[in-house]
Amino acid sequence: MAGLAYGSHPSQFGELTLPAGAGPVRAVAVVVHGGFWRQAYGLELGRPLAAELAAAGWAVWNLEYRRVGGGGGWTATFDDVAAGLDTLAEAGQRAAGGRLPLERVVAVGHSAGGQLAAWLAARPTLPAGAPGADPVVRLRGVVSQAGVLDLVDASTHGVGRGAVEDLLGARPELRPERYQLASPVARLPIGVPVVCVHGTADGNVPIRQSERFVAAATAAGDRAELLTLPGVEHFAVIDPSTAAGRACLDAAERLLC
Repeated sequence: MAGLAYGSHPSQFGELTLPAGAGPVRAVAVVVHGGFWRQAYGLELGRPLAAELAAAGWAVWNLEYRRVGGGGGWTATFDDVAAGLDTLAEAGQRAAGGRLPLERVVAVGHSAGGQLAAWLAARPTLPAGAPGADPVVRLRGVVSQAGVLDLVDASTHGVGRGAVEDLLGARPELRPERYQLASPVARLPIGVPVVCVHGTADGNVPIRQSERFVAAATAAGDRAELLTLPGVEHFAVIDPSTAAGRACLDAAERLLC
C-alpha cells in the first residue's frame, strides 16, 4: 500500500494497493468511504475491503477527500473525489508501474461514499463548467453499499440529521441547482450499471434510498439492481468477513462481466 497525494490539502490523498506479484491486474476498485461526508470519519473505514479486493487480484484506490468540518462541502468534496479518480490516469498509473487497466474501473462506496461513487459514474452527464465535469477516468460500474442516492429525499426525511444540508450548504428548496448536480438520482440516466446493496435493518440510511434509486434508474433505461439483505445493519456491508460484505465483493466481480 502506497499513499499518493492528488492535492496540497492533508485530506487530498489516497492509498493505492496493488495485488501481490507482477502479474496482470484484473481491475481497479475505487473505494469511497462514508460517514455522512463529515470530518470525523476517514478512509480507515475502507481498508478492510481494500485488502480483500487486492487479495482477489484488484488494484485498489482507497480515496480520502475533504469533508464537512475539514474544508469540505460544496464544492470541495466533489472537486476532491473527481480529482482523486482522475489522478489514476497519470500519477496513479506511474505509481502502479503502468499496471492499471483504466477501462475496468469500478467504484465501491458506502453510505455517503455510495452517493459520491454514483456521482462519479454520472460525471459524463454533468454540464460544462459544473464540478466534476469532463472526467478523465470513467467508471465501468458502481457498487453502492447502503448509499445515500436521493439527496432531496434524504434531506426531507432527516437522513444523517442535517448531513445533506451541511454538504450542500442549504435545503433543496433554497439551492435546487446544487441538488440537481449532486444527487445521483437527479443525474439519471448515467449509462453504467449500479448495484445497490442494502440491509433491511439499516438504521442510518433507510433502504428506501436504494429502492427509489433503482426504480428511477430502471425507468430511465439504466442497468440497476437492488440486493436486499434481510436483517442486516448499516456497517455489516463494509466488513468483508460478513455475508453482507462478501455480497458486495461478489457484486463488484459481476460488474466486470
